Amino acid sequence: MGRKPLKSEHIPKATIGRLAVYIQVLERLKAEGTEVISSENLAQACSVNSSQIRKDLAYFGEFGVRGVGYYVPELITSIKQSLGVDRVWNCCIVGVGNLGRALLRHGEFKSKGFNIKVAFDCDPYKIGEIVEGLEVICTRKTRNLVDEQKLEIGIITTPPERAQRAANYLVEAGIKGIINYAPSRIEVPDHIPLEYVDFIHHFYALAFHINLGKAVE
Repeated sequence: MGRKPLKSEHIPKATIGRLAVYIQVLERLKAEGTEVISSENLAQACSVNSSQIRKDLAYFGEFGVRGVGYYVPELITSIKQSLGVDRVWNCCIVGVGNLGRALLRHGEFKSKGFNIKVAFDCDPYKIGEIVEGLEVICTRKTRNLVDEQKLEIGIITTPPERAQRAANYLVEAGIKGIINYAPSRIEVPDHIPLEYVDFIHHFYALAFHINLGKAVE
């Protein structure tokens, strides 16, 4: 299915993040039987204001019916098409330690269209092991498997000192984008989209807000 043309190529990263929240809320509403929802009620459910929702959606086109609201199934489809998540993305994971295993067990990825097809590791004691139905394969075979399995997204869950090497393997193999869970910064070519997932950042932010609240008491 073709992508809808964007009304603007300069879409804030924060908008993309909120769109993911909108999908999550809309899918819950759909499961509960809601077919139509006003922008005000949707905004309340998403913990934003209605003007923010309208502004975010305006980057991708015209949505909703004046005086009626948004048709939930149609809005889900439109947002997914705009984000490119209305199809299956083939993924691989590099690093089958505790975090890698936890992600492989997390069925939410596949249900949302992100199918982890291959698990790589450089540890000879892990290579050949079966984890969640996948055989752990040596990272030196990354190039062959990326092409053979049509892998597009690489997920790095290695120790920090091995993250750059994992990224190098993925880039050289022709991966299209990387999500890095390792607590270290890595370098990739400009044409490779890179996202970081660092859990400790959320703890820092939470600690700051708790301390801020104590400071103003």
